[in-house]
Amino acid sequence: MEVINDSIYNHPRYYDLIFGADCAAETRFICDVNQKYLNNRATRLFEPACGTGRLMYNLAKRGLEVEGIDLNHKAIEFSNQRSKRHDLPQTAFVANMVEFQAKRKWDLAFNTVNSFRHLTDKPSALSHLRCMAKQTKRGGIYLIGFHLTPETEEPTDWESWSARRGNLSVITKMWTINRSRRKRLETFGMHFDVYTPTRQFRISDELKMRSYTQHQFASLVEETNCWDIAGTYDFTYDIKQPITVDSSSEDVVYILKKRQN
Repeated sequence: MEVINDSIYNHPRYYDLIFGADCAAETRFICDVNQKYLNNRATRLFEPACGTGRLMYNLAKRGLEVEGIDLNHKAIEFSNQRSKRHDLPQTAFVANMVEFQAKRKWDLAFNTVNSFRHLTDKPSALSHLRCMAKQTKRGGIYLIGFHLTPETEEPTDWESWSARRGNLSVITKMWTINRSRRKRLETFGMHFDVYTPTRQFRISDELKMRSYTQHQFASLVEETNCWDIAGTYDFTYDIKQPITVDSSSEDVVYILKKRQN
């Protein structure tokens, strides 16, 4: 099989397909969070590290005003082109989620699928959370989901899933290459095996992510002096089933609420 060594984010068509499996559940959960924590008052939403804009698109179809940013210009172009095809506002733009300026403050922000962990040092993570708070309305919500490092069990070392749309099929695998608890840095291998009627090839990449135990993330949130943890859920995205995060937790969605001060 032909192998292309490149960032998976440079191939938005395949990225959008393979990460679209949970899109309906995530969209529904974001709307449920709006209902439960904001009494359905949120009309302006924001997504840092929006990628191909799959969630932005689904929320915009529901009549919500959604804006997003990402570092990858190919992903942003893909997002805006889809919005244009469906006569929706083109509201994705290139920016760094560590520090940026949005056009207006939002009521609810969301960041799923480990994007937050791409900020591989503490100053970047703090800057991001404070920047988000600065541009969120008082009492607003930031929904942030990622994999914690469990303290009493071995973390998951690999996962694989697939997706298909018409004649296009993509199978992906992600596995741990290196994990340093002292440096709190994890390196993952990831590839997309792409199958079309005329071609088969693999896109191969390596990703570096910062690790967090439950206590490390709680401490980071407290240090911002901007946010409180208002709720926690797992990746089943069931608003009726909040979870208690403990030393064995791995897949967690935090609901952060901006402090009133």
